[in-house]
Amino acid sequence: MRSTELWMRIRPYVMIAPAMTGIVLFVLYPVAYLGYLSFHKYNLLNPSKSRFVGWENYIRIFTREDFYRSVLNTAVYTLGVVVLTLVLALLAALWLRGSSRWNAFVRAGIFTPHIVSIVSIALVWMWLMEPNLGLLNFMLKAVGLPPSPWLQSSATAMASVILVSVWHNVGYYTLIIFAALQSVPPSLYEAAALDQASRSRVFFRITLPMISPQLFFILIVMTIGSFKVFDTVQIMTGGGPNGATETLVYYIYSYRTTNIGFASATGVVLMAIIGGLTLLYFRFLSRKVHYQ
Repeated sequence: MRSTELWMRIRPYVMIAPAMTGIVLFVLYPVAYLGYLSFHKYNLLNPSKSRFVGWENYIRIFTREDFYRSVLNTAVYTLGVVVLTLVLALLAALWLRGSSRWNAFVRAGIFTPHIVSIVSIALVWMWLMEPNLGLLNFMLKAVGLPPSPWLQSSATAMASVILVSVWHNVGYYTLIIFAALQSVPPSLYEAAALDQASRSRVFFRITLPMISPQLFFILIVMTIGSFKVFDTVQIMTGGGPNGATETLVYYIYSYRTTNIGFASATGVVLMAIIGGLTLLYFRFLSRKVHYQ
């Protein structure tokens, strides 16, 4: 075989080799090692004393009450963040289609919260939510409403964390939906106007189907991101009070030094939950997505 023909055959593999090397080293190997650790009682000080324990870590996971509490907290957080962010981002994007100066001003600034570090945002919101001196309780008192304990109560802590996460993300997803709205052909709206279609009919029959690929993408990305939430919880509540905001990733983090095998097994379970949810989305919702 001539050298030119040989090079033409192997060139595709050579071109993708750097990317595949990175995927193997930084994705596949860590996942495989996570699975390996999940079947061991790992000794951090002396790895040679680690021992294989089979399914013991997984059995422990599903017999612990605090695991189910962390799953429930994660589900509540994910549902709250995904639904609120999607609805608010969609409403904001629809409103930003206007051409007034106020629309242009908000359009320019709405992305700002997303570029600020979540650490800074969490610290500012902790100050705003301070029960005695915080601005939010001052505003509630000013309009005659009772103050809220915000992060200090089990009843309100999760809602407070959800509020901060929604505020941090809504601008980013608003711009994605706004860009999708700009891609809808004006001829469709002109045809609907000729047919004297109502606003709600135009929204549900034209606007929503035309931007459904972007909404579907946002739904999947936000669900995966919300199930992996850690930084906001760590900074604002530390999983408290009384475990009310302890999510799955924070639960794994709490065992990072005391039981690596158990933490790894919980990580595998989390990965399976996210994978299962993604498959369900594609199974039941992908048919509703309208691709042009």
